[in-house]
Amino acid sequence: MRITFLGTGTSHGIPVIACSCPVCKSSDYHDKRYRSSIMVEDGDTVIVIDTGYEFRLSAIRAGIKKIDAVLYTHSHSDHIMGLDDLRVFTHERSLPLYGSRDTMDHIENVFSYAFSVHDWPHMHVDKEEEDALRELKKHNYGLPLLERHDVSPYESFRIGSLEIKALPVMHGMMEIYGYRIGKFTYITDVSKISERTMDEIRGTEVLVLGALRERRHPTHFTFKEAYDVARESGCRLCYFTHINHETSYEDINRRYAPLCLSSYDNLSLEV
Repeated sequence: MRITFLGTGTSHGIPVIACSCPVCKSSDYHDKRYRSSIMVEDGDTVIVIDTGYEFRLSAIRAGIKKIDAVLYTHSHSDHIMGLDDLRVFTHERSLPLYGSRDTMDHIENVFSYAFSVHDWPHMHVDKEEEDALRELKKHNYGLPLLERHDVSPYESFRIGSLEIKALPVMHGMMEIYGYRIGKFTYITDVSKISERTMDEIRGTEVLVLGALRERRHPTHFTFKEAYDVARESGCRLCYFTHINHETSYEDINRRYAPLCLSSYDNLSLEV
């Protein structure tokens, strides 16, 4: 199974607009971060987790040719606003999206035109016309055609060759999902992990954890908090993601290696 980091930055991205801090001005390509997202490949199966603002750019950079499904961690804009660019993957069939009920409710509300022909402006269709209009939508209208799949906490589901389990964690007061896929676990935007979810994480070989910065934050782990979770999990290696502009790639690795390393955009690894 191959993991590619499409983006590794927090909601601002790096460099941050109008910022002249050392990290934003860094010439090190490791410090240039799109919003957080990954691609998982296993044989012919390709899934993406989250589609942030730069999804189009990251997909071109990573050479993505197909996607079998998209998993969403939650509905904050830096994780969903690239969704419209999924339309190139829906010319021949609809594309399944997976997430919690709350996440999918929000996505369907924001991108209603991508789920139902009844939401097209100025169009009123009856049931007999819907199938024909769906075909027109796929081939002529240039709009994404997506299908919604609500996932319950700790539910397991299969996409192609991949067995996936949804792992609820807390992002401040909001419950969001991480995902375990075999010996790999991806969790971003996290501030608290329950004992049950920790039990599900244990045995992970490679763990990806959201770790915003050194200073405390009400809705994100610090580097030290993420490091402590990595130690408790027993993972072989942990990568921090969803990183802000206060600490450079080199400084993170200097402080937290060898167990924890900073991820970076377009990093690819085998699990």
